[in-house]
Amino acid sequence: MAITFGTIPKVVRRVQGGTLRVGNTRVSLDSVVYAFNRGEDAVEIQRNFDTLSLAEIHAAIAYYLHNKEKVDKYLAKRASDFEKRRAESRLHPDHISREMLLARKK
Repeated sequence: MAITFGTIPKVVRRVQGGTLRVGNTRVSLDSVVYAFNRGEDAVEIQRNFDTLSLAEIHAAIAYYLHNKEKVDKYLAKRASDFEKRRAESRLHPDHISREMLLARKK
């Protein structure tokens, strides 16, 4: 007979707009995965995202490793969408560059 001690909270949730967030925080799964793929361990990741517990970080990494193909496709699409938006914003006549903002400030 198996004894259940508790359950693991939902590790990843999808919010409006499609972004995957870790636990009940605003930290994106993207951020944790990129840090993990750079070679950071859970403690280093927690230093940068102190709203996450070590358990949430380990769970997010496990989620990534278990769903690597799907998460990698998700990350590639997010990167592609970001590049498209960035290119479009440069073409938009209302685009204000950093240099323009600094010039206004002076």
